[in-house]
Amino acid sequence: MFSSDNEPAIRYQLWGGCFEEGPSAVLRRLNDSLPIDSRLYREDIQGSRCWAQELHRSGYLAMKDNEEIQQGLNKVEKDIEVELSAKGKLSDPEEDIHSVVERRLHDHIGDAALRLHTGRSRNDQSATDTRLWMLQGLPRLKDILLEDILVLLNRAESEIDIIAPGYTHLQRAQPILWSHFLLSHAWFLRDDVLRLDEQTSRLSRSPLGSGALAGCALAIDRSRLGKSLDFADITPNSMFGVGCRDHIVEFLNWASLCGIHLSRLAEDLIIYSSQEFGIVKFSDQFSTGSSLMPQKRNPDGLELVRGAAGLFLGDSFSFSCTLKGLPSTYNKDLQSDKELLFRSYDRLLDCLKIIGGSVSTMESYIEILGKCQKSAKFLGPRHASN
Repeated sequence: MFSSDNEPAIRYQLWGGCFEEGPSAVLRRLNDSLPIDSRLYREDIQGSRCWAQELHRSGYLAMKDNEEIQQGLNKVEKDIEVELSAKGKLSDPEEDIHSVVERRLHDHIGDAALRLHTGRSRNDQSATDTRLWMLQGLPRLKDILLEDILVLLNRAESEIDIIAPGYTHLQRAQPILWSHFLLSHAWFLRDDVLRLDEQTSRLSRSPLGSGALAGCALAIDRSRLGKSLDFADITPNSMFGVGCRDHIVEFLNWASLCGIHLSRLAEDLIIYSSQEFGIVKFSDQFSTGSSLMPQKRNPDGLELVRGAAGLFLGDSFSFSCTLKGLPSTYNKDLQSDKELLFRSYDRLLDCLKIIGGSVSTMESYIEILGKCQKSAKFLGPRHASN
């Protein structure tokens, strides 16, 4: 399981008591999740700290072992942080971040590290890590959403007197306030903020202590454990706790709807930036050029936002398809949850930044939009004289 200084490195794994051979290379390629779940190292260490403390409080871990584990985990966290900062990845041979943390802990403190996994399963450990990560990550999305809403509000306020053509069927219909158009999209994003907030109560439930499926055989206090991790509650059923991924589905569905809203705003602005419409012009920061036609200014940032909406929908649908036929509790199919979660999260974060940057730096053509008293010209030349 472990190697000395004179032996080749052997990866540490949290399973395999009845196995005489290791998994094949092709299974390892498909099975190993470290390149993805290394992102959860802080949450895994946070959960391990609280688990060791709860074992100690409940009388299953000696004070000396607990102190060594706590100090060792601090060292492991610092080591991983430095390595990820320098290399962008971990080079450990283990299959997942849980095994990496425990092996590195053993390197620091010796056999006391083996007591950390007492009564704990990777099933409840992984489920806990993911929820902790989401509770830390979702507020960042909310903050950027609120920033985008503020960009739209500020722009609407500063350009409140501007009249613009309003469209139905993409045909000029009625004159509208330019601010009215901007705020229409702000209201979509406002609803996205509310929907994101609504997820928190269901997300903030600790599954730690659920074991593999039937709970922990030790008399630990799950409520106290959950509070130490800053969860609002605990999952009420151990089989539900390790098998539930509704919070992932809910987030992916939310991200796809938010992506649709961003895509519709992007589409409006892409059209308005064309020479045929000539209503807005994007800054150099959020435009690109053509390799053949140097006079062109392409709204590639917003086009990428528009394209991302389809990717959000794809991730949401694909994970629901993974879930629909699974039997109860944990199945390895669920390992794909983090890849889709991280991918959608990162992409949405970038899309929100592009939207905010594009809208805040774009130029409105006042001579095209005009002031209130000139609004008749937007009805078209045939009606301007009426």
